[in-house]
Amino acid sequence: MSIDFNALATRILDGGPDSEATEADALAVLQAPDLELMFLVAAAGRLRRQHFGNTVKVNYLVNLKSGLCPENCNYCSQAVGSEAPILKYSYLSKEETLEQAGAGLRGGATRVCMVSSGRGPSNRDIDKVVEMTEALKDEYEGVEVCACLGLLKDGQAERLKDAGVDAYNHNINTAESHHDNIVQTHTYEDRIDTIGRAKSAGLSPCSGLIAGLGETDEQLVEALFALKALDTDSIPVNFLMPFDGTPYENTWELSPTRCVKILTMARFVCPDKEIRIAGGRELHLRTLQATALHVANSIFLGDYLTSEGQDALADLHMLRDNGFSILGLDDAGFAELIATHELNAANAATVHRSHAVSTTPCGSSAGTGCGDGCGGCSIAQAPAEDNKPVIRARGAGTEVAANA
Repeated sequence: MSIDFNALATRILDGGPDSEATEADALAVLQAPDLELMFLVAAAGRLRRQHFGNTVKVNYLVNLKSGLCPENCNYCSQAVGSEAPILKYSYLSKEETLEQAGAGLRGGATRVCMVSSGRGPSNRDIDKVVEMTEALKDEYEGVEVCACLGLLKDGQAERLKDAGVDAYNHNINTAESHHDNIVQTHTYEDRIDTIGRAKSAGLSPCSGLIAGLGETDEQLVEALFALKALDTDSIPVNFLMPFDGTPYENTWELSPTRCVKILTMARFVCPDKEIRIAGGRELHLRTLQATALHVANSIFLGDYLTSEGQDALADLHMLRDNGFSILGLDDAGFAELIATHELNAANAATVHRSHAVSTTPCGSSAGTGCGDGCGGCSIAQAPAEDNKPVIRARGAGTEVAANA
């Protein structure tokens, strides 16, 4: 092997002034031969188990406002100039937000991530999120709320904290040295400023990156050490989803093994932080999703902001089949959750067969889907053409049941 990754894990676990992974260590992880992948996973898995055992934190996204964004982030399907045929709608109502969040919480999530497109929230937008948060906290005991609303202004982070928001997400997305290549309507410093505002208000900082944007290995290392310096509590690692109609369409720089190495590097550099496998998980990790969870400890359930994710029941089966438990659920609760999903899936299949001879197709705009957790009969969908992102057409902003 190029370096002894097990010895690196031991050094980190032992602590001390020279115990932390260096930039050279991180680069060695990224550049390790694919044949050494399982050595990497086994070594980094020791760090994961030390801090998180076999638990997986399940998060659920609610896209409060989709599209209509004035920022020109080249990777984003919601950005100005994007021709991706995504859902476009203004803010959900409080009632719609509760309905969508409830689907995720019943599906096994413990954190709801409320996201809005745009440069940043107006004070009126903050009013809406405050009302939504208070309603969520009243209805669901113990729920964590993370807000992701863009660049914050004076006093806004404090208002969110006072309302009960637990965390604020604002990704740096890439290395400072690469930032201006992917977006020009705001600066890297703007993003750092918002993370600082969230931390100062007492919100748990959540910030991560997107891999596959043309960055070098050295720039991935740079971004990860920047996140370490920011001391973010959770680090979502996204893998570029090359939507048609965006500048990054047909950009495919990632393999499943490279994605696992990126997550493994994150674990070595930030051994005690929540490493979340975020957008692009299914598209890029493919059959290595479960392998990646031996170094990461957090996922999103179901769909993403503008794209569809793996069927929620498949997510739960993946966790159970690989010996993981869901944070906040005991074994009996996990078994009951899967049984409920399986029953919903069986009912959905029955409804789908009846719709097959109906004039109103399941999941069409004229219907309401098959019921809680069906997601508009996602079980009947064809695979994505050419392995491209599938545009979300269920859940928030639609009349079709969420994939939760």
